[in-house]
Amino acid sequence: MSSVESHQEQLSQSDPSPSPNSCSSFELIDMDAGSLYEPVSPHWFYCKIIDSKETWIPFNSEDSQQLEEAYGSGKDCNGRVVPTDGGRYDVHMGERMRYAVYWDELASEVRRCTWFYKGDKDNKYVPYSESFSQVLEETYMLAVTLDEWKKKLESPNREIIILHNPKLMVHYQPVAGSDEWGSTPTEQGRPRTVKRGVENISVDIHCGEPLQIDHLVFVVHGIGPACDLRFRSIVQCVNDFRSVSLNLLQTHFKKAQENQQIGRVEFLPVNWHSPLHSTGVDVDLQRITLPSINRLRHFTNDTILDVFFYNSPTYCQTIVDTVVSEMNRIYTLFLQRNPDFKGGVSIAGHSLGSLILFDILTNQKDSLGDIDSEKDLLNIVMDQGDTLTLEEDLKKLQLSEFFNIFEKEKVDKEALALCTDRDLQEMGIPLGPRRKILNYFRTRKNSTGINRPTLWSASGVNIPKESELCSSTDGTRNEEYLDVGIGQVSVKYPRLIYKPEIFFAFGSPIGMFLTVRGLKRIDPNYRFPTCKGFFNIYHPFDPVAYRIEPMVVPEVEFEPMLIPHHKGRKRMHLELREGLTRMSMDLKNNLLGSLRMAWKSFTRASYPALQSSETAEESEAEPEPSSEKPSDVNTEETSVAVKEEVLTINVGMLNGGQRIDYVLQEKPIESFNEYLFALQSHLCYWESEDTVLLVLKEIYQTQGIFLDQPLQ
Repeated sequence: MSSVESHQEQLSQSDPSPSPNSCSSFELIDMDAGSLYEPVSPHWFYCKIIDSKETWIPFNSEDSQQLEEAYGSGKDCNGRVVPTDGGRYDVHMGERMRYAVYWDELASEVRRCTWFYKGDKDNKYVPYSESFSQVLEETYMLAVTLDEWKKKLESPNREIIILHNPKLMVHYQPVAGSDEWGSTPTEQGRPRTVKRGVENISVDIHCGEPLQIDHLVFVVHGIGPACDLRFRSIVQCVNDFRSVSLNLLQTHFKKAQENQQIGRVEFLPVNWHSPLHSTGVDVDLQRITLPSINRLRHFTNDTILDVFFYNSPTYCQTIVDTVVSEMNRIYTLFLQRNPDFKGGVSIAGHSLGSLILFDILTNQKDSLGDIDSEKDLLNIVMDQGDTLTLEEDLKKLQLSEFFNIFEKEKVDKEALALCTDRDLQEMGIPLGPRRKILNYFRTRKNSTGINRPTLWSASGVNIPKESELCSSTDGTRNEEYLDVGIGQVSVKYPRLIYKPEIFFAFGSPIGMFLTVRGLKRIDPNYRFPTCKGFFNIYHPFDPVAYRIEPMVVPEVEFEPMLIPHHKGRKRMHLELREGLTRMSMDLKNNLLGSLRMAWKSFTRASYPALQSSETAEESEAEPEPSSEKPSDVNTEETSVAVKEEVLTINVGMLNGGQRIDYVLQEKPIESFNEYLFALQSHLCYWESEDTVLLVLKEIYQTQGIFLDQPLQ
């Protein structure tokens, strides 16, 4: 009995739950226990391998309830499949396994949990197996009903569980060789705490996600298999992004949620790194890699070389094919699993992933509306090249009657691709057919590379725009730009089976790559063929990020748009910095104005006394304009004037006339040392509330839904 009491004292110190320390408390519990028995409430868990250790994670309350209903339906569970986690995972009830739907992932064990014991190295509770939990529950029920405690059970792996009373239940692990030395289980090591029911353990159980999906966003990762400083995969990082969005919807779109106007935005990851490195290139690289500094060289081969792979025509083709085919596959599967989905689709890319998406979007065709059926739409995976004749092209456009005109003028497809609106007008082709022909060949030129002897020009390049070929009235073309496509000449860019509404780029090197390719300016009238919006979002200390707007408006210097803080105000240290800057500018302006007035009064010519009295008002009024003029000029340099100027500046049509570059506000600790937080700032977007809120705001604005309170 003394050993049991000592174990009780240990548990009272290690476990926060109350435990009896006297005979009277034992008697009180025993007297009331018989009338307090209630069946335990089960909760469903799944097992994940985190840091090479099994961790049991609870399903959200809605998923657990669905699993319990399927379990208690009385039907055969062997073929029963229950979708969980917003439809991203399926639980096979018969196998008790959880499988990912949209990406490759190791299956996780699923368990109906009622009894738990505390783990060895942490305070997390581990569930017993379903069969042994049932034995524990039956023993507990008998003990409560018969008022007989101190029940001892032995688990299948020879572990001992003792039920002292409803509040004190302990678990002993077997010690090697215990039978040979004759020691009893109660004398082996420190006991573990045993708990009955999930409500008695410390674990966070979420309520679940809204069933309604308003918008779908595909997220493409950058270089390497890891996406943050914790070396997590794109799936884990997108899970964080999704969790932040669900929280922000509850706080910033509360009215819309209460009115049932919105549900949620679904974010799905797109992985291209694994297919690329499964082509055998890793084996080839290993053959030529030096044996020294092995870990660093392995890191370089697995991450940094992805940039060189994308610049290689062979592997660039593999990457773009993988990205587009994955997005098309996931989109098709998503529609099959969500047949009532009526929302739009957007895409987001981080780092190199944003450049991949940029090149894909610039090489899309805007003729998706010509496809007759959804079946044909879903079967399109890649553009197989330009194989139709000119007569077939005109027949497709229902303009066959004009084929004789082109045949008479000896105009083939290649010559027609070079024709302007003025040329077609001189051939006698009416306005409507002219527009159809020019639009058709423009999109075909962009996507298949017709008549592209050179990709970029050192003197300035035009990204193809619709108005260049269609709105010319005099037949002349703007020689400042060249009509060429974007991307690599030898790469055939596949076709997406949907039109993205918005393209979000996080920490993007797009501007740098376009400059390296020889592009000096983006035509202000250019827009993506199939995408209306483009937001370039970056952290001010991100070493990989570059701006886009100076390439559209190179002659004007202006600041990017500052992303508001999700709490509705500017960060304190930024306000302080701007206040000090404004104060110093005001002091400088006032000082210069005072010095200028003193100097003019000192150098002013002398006048007779009579003349002085007559011109006194003029002489006093004269310095004021001169002192105000430089003051006004200098004031324009302040941040307030710059902000007013930024609001009215025209940055072209790449984002539908809106601003393109958006910069995050650095945290106070980050402002102390920019270099120290440079790498972290490139990987900060996954858990950035400001970034997620901007994405949600722009997506829901397309549906006419706005924030509860506009952010300043």
